[in-house]
Amino acid sequence: MKATIATLLASALLFAAGEAASAADRTETVRFEAGASAATRSGSIKGYDGIVYRLDAGAGQVMQVLFDPSSRSCYFNVATPDGEGNFNGSVSGNEYSANLTASGTYSVQVYLMRNAARRNETCKYSISFEITG
Repeated sequence: MKATIATLLASALLFAAGEAASAADRTETVRFEAGASAATRSGSIKGYDGIVYRLDAGAGQVMQVLFDPSSRSCYFNVATPDGEGNFNGSVSGNEYSANLTASGTYSVQVYLMRNAARRNETCKYSISFEITG
């Protein structure tokens, strides 16, 4: 029950800064190649359609996310598996780094703010994930 509540809280906080997840949000699992500790993805989102990257990490590891968007209205959020720590890119910027305190699946949502989504704008981006330790 506690895990379910934490998961729901993490999901709610993940999407609070942007728009609520729409049916058009797609999800991609990030897996590192053998021996690698980093991966980069490039893509684009348009309007209210976003993407959620999911990656597994363990407590005690360090996770870093670097985001390079083409639009000033394009951001990313990070939600921890336990809902205890969340990152809001529209407030904190395009770089995230944390010593992880929880093991599980982390979610990184890329989205457009409502002003740009409403105009059906497109954001091209590159996002890098690194997990060490």
